[in-house]
Amino acid sequence: MNVVYRFRIYPNKIQQELFAKTFGCVRFVYNRMLAEKKECYEKTGKNLRKKYYYNLWLRNACGRF
Repeated sequence: MNVVYRFRIYPNKIQQELFAKTFGCVRFVYNRMLAEKKECYEKTGKNLRKKYYYNLWLRNACGRF
């Protein structure tokens, strides 16, 4: 049996801005990772493993690892 819960939120102005910024960043990161993955596939003909790719991307993005 599947159970579904639906919630509706009514964010205030500050929360709306926070959601917009957060989802904008998420969209940017997803699109950038997808573009890099496609580029790698076109060059090598192989897909990157998710774990390796995420670690590689985070290392380059953060520069701390």
